[in-house]
Amino acid sequence: MANKTDLLTVGHTALDYIIKVSEFPKANFSTQITDLKTFDGGAAANVAIVGANLGISTSLLSAVGGDFKNSDYFKKMKNLKVNTDSMIFVPGETEPTAFVITDKHKNQISYFYWGASKEFNNIKAPIKTIENTKAIHLATGAPDFNWKCSLAAKNSDTLVSFDPGQDLGMYNFQQLKDVIKNTTILFSNHYELERICQNLNVDINGLKKLGPKIIVKTCGEKGSIIYSKNEKIEIDAIPINAVDPTGAGDSYRAGFLSRFLNGESLEESAKFASTVSSFIIEEQGCQTKIPTFDDAYQRMINFYK
Repeated sequence: MANKTDLLTVGHTALDYIIKVSEFPKANFSTQITDLKTFDGGAAANVAIVGANLGISTSLLSAVGGDFKNSDYFKKMKNLKVNTDSMIFVPGETEPTAFVITDKHKNQISYFYWGASKEFNNIKAPIKTIENTKAIHLATGAPDFNWKCSLAAKNSDTLVSFDPGQDLGMYNFQQLKDVIKNTTILFSNHYELERICQNLNVDINGLKKLGPKIIVKTCGEKGSIIYSKNEKIEIDAIPINAVDPTGAGDSYRAGFLSRFLNGESLEESAKFASTVSSFIIEEQGCQTKIPTFDDAYQRMINFYK
């Protein structure tokens, strides 16, 4: 049997329109855009690509437009040896598109066009692919499809990493509870983790009892907190002149999983994750400044040790 892939990521491959404004407008008002750029993105693709650049084997399950194979984005994936055999190409559709708007205080609002990702509602979980991977990361995407994948993964003793991200509002109570029951590691930023607990009417301890063995809460420039069965680990963020926070969370998840799947401790995995994300925020775009493993490791030991 062939060696298992380290990580299968499930969710969006998207184009990101990164927009900067001084302040968000009120309803029925407008505001001036101070900067506009287009980048490769999508949470699942970000994790797969960053993970591959850090040296783990990754596979990507996304629904994209029929012409995606002709894009530079697809060529990048192939050059990094991201396995794209599970990708779904939808004729006549476009890639999902995100419009990420950041104000001068680094607050964000996002708008998302699903495009080809609507196809997730019509497909079954790829059981054989899931069985041939060490871990599956469920990123932003269709709630029912993520649940099907989480169930297949749990049934095959595959580690389940879950980050509903900004799609959290798409999950009803039962969908969210069902996926979390099958989850090994729950990733969330501090805002979304609070919403998850409110939606399920639990605190952190109650959330752990539902399923996750590990809960990772990212807090931006304040660092991150890792909750496991018997410990709470607080990790400082590396002080960096942040140009753009977009993609920091996905790169953190890729960094964390890359070390955790290689047997490192929770603390070591979180320090490495924080370091990886510190590179991403130094430039605009989720994939513009992806570090190699060596670059990230060197910065990590310089800061934390």
